Amino acid sequence: MSIEFSKQLQIIPVQSIPGMIVVQLPVHGDNRGWFKENWQREKMVAAGLPDFNPVQNNISFNESAGTTRGFHAEPWDKFVSVATGKIFGAWVDLREGESFGNSHTLELDASTAVFVPRGVGNAFQTMVDHTAYAYLVNDHWSAQAQSKYTFLNLADETAGIEWPINLAEAELSEKDRVHPKLEEVTPMSPLKTLVIGASGQLGLALRELYSENTNVEFADRARFDLSSAEDYTQIDWSAYSAVVNAGAYTKVDEAETVNGRLEAWSANVEGVSRLARVCNEHMLTLVHISSDYVFDGTSSVHREDEQVAPLGVYGQTKAAGEAIVATVPKHYIIRTSWVIGEGHNFIGTMAALAAAGIKPSVVNDQIGRLTFTKDLALGIRHLIENNAHYGIYNLTNTGPAQSWADIAKTVYASLGKDVNDVTGISTEDYFQGKAVAPRPLNSSLDLSKIEASGFKARSQEIAMGEYLATLGSR
Repeated sequence: MSIEFSKQLQIIPVQSIPGMIVVQLPVHGDNRGWFKENWQREKMVAAGLPDFNPVQNNISFNESAGTTRGFHAEPWDKFVSVATGKIFGAWVDLREGESFGNSHTLELDASTAVFVPRGVGNAFQTMVDHTAYAYLVNDHWSAQAQSKYTFLNLADETAGIEWPINLAEAELSEKDRVHPKLEEVTPMSPLKTLVIGASGQLGLALRELYSENTNVEFADRARFDLSSAEDYTQIDWSAYSAVVNAGAYTKVDEAETVNGRLEAWSANVEGVSRLARVCNEHMLTLVHISSDYVFDGTSSVHREDEQVAPLGVYGQTKAAGEAIVATVPKHYIIRTSWVIGEGHNFIGTMAALAAAGIKPSVVNDQIGRLTFTKDLALGIRHLIENNAHYGIYNLTNTGPAQSWADIAKTVYASLGKDVNDVTGISTEDYFQGKAVAPRPLNSSLDLSKIEASGFKARSQEIAMGEYLATLGSR
C-alpha cells in the first residue's frame, strides 16, 4: 500500500453530516518510512478545524484485515486517523435533528484524518493486516460517560454502508453484533444550556422565551448559588454547551455598606471566578450580564471598547467580573442598563404612583435607555444560536436616550395623566442627605455592534407600551 506524500493541509467539510470534517494531512516520507503531524493545533485551527481541546489519545491496533468496530457515538468530539495501515471508515449521524441517519464513508490511510463531532457514530473496517487506528478526544473516558453512548448496528440496511468485506466474514465483537437498528436508536440529545439566577427578572424572561425548549435548563439560587463551592460539584457540566449567568448582586446602594460590599464581591467576583473556571475546564460558552455601572458616565455614548471606570462598589464588582469572564475563550459579556422585567421596577413604580394621583419628583440628569428583559433574552438567544463572534456587546432597547424624568412623563401620559405631575430634579438634589452609591450620569450604550450581528431590539416606546398593557391586565 502506498501513501500519498506531501499533500497540503486541507479542511473539507462533510455536507451530509453537519460538523464532520475530513482533513488531508501532509505526510513526509523517505527510505526510512514516514512522518506526520497528526494533530497540530495552531495550523489546524487556523485552517478552520474546531479547537476542541483534546485531552486523551487512544490507539486501536488491529491484527488482521476485516476487523470491524462500531458504530459508537460518544458524548465527545473525536479526531480520528490511521497510524499505520488502511481502513474503510463509516459514520452515521445519531444526533437529534434533520441529519439523523445520514451517513458518510471514506478510505483512510496515514494521509487523511476526520473530525467527528459529538453524537456521530464512528465505525471502521481494516483493509490490511496490522492496522492501528488513533482517536484524539476532548473528554476522559469513564464508566459514567460510557452510559451516555449511542450505538448502531453495523449491519443496519437503512444506513446504506457497503462494507468492503462482508460482515459475515469480518471480525466483530459480540457487543457490536447486537447493537440496535436505526429505527430503534434513541438519538443523542444536543448539549444543553443552563440558566443560573433563573428566578430574577432576566431569568423569568428566559424561562418564558425557552418554555418549549427542553434543551434549556434553569437553576434558581436554591439549586445553584454562584458563591457556593459545593453547588458546583452537584452539576454534571459535561451535559451543557453554554451557561447563562443571569444571577448577580444588584443592590447598588447597599453595596456601599460593609456587609453589602462583602456580598457584592462574593457573588459578582468570587462566584463568577468559580463559574469561569468551570467553563474553561469544560469548554462551555459563558454568557455574562454586565452593566452600564462599569462606566463613570462622562462619555456621551459608551462603546464596547471604552475603558471601564466604575464609580462605586457595585460597578467595581461588575468590572472585575467582566475581566474574569474575558479569560473564558468562548464568552459573551452583555452590558445593559435600566432593566425592566417582572417584579419591582421603575415603570411599575411610576404606574402605581400615577394611579394613586401622586406627583413625584424624578431625576432628570441621568440619561440612558431602558432594557426590557424580553428583548434582553431575545438578544442572548440570538448571540448563542447564531454563533456570533465572542466578546462584549451592548444591548438595550432602541430609540433616543432619555432621562428618568422623561420616562416617568411617558408613563403618566400613557395612563392618561398630566405629564406636568412629574417634576424633574437633579441627582444631587434628589439624594441630598442620603447615603447612596454614585451613579453614572450618562448610561447611553452604543448599539452598533450587536445590530451589525443581526439583532435589533424593539424601541423602548413600543416595549413600554406593551409592558404597561400587561400591568393593566394583572
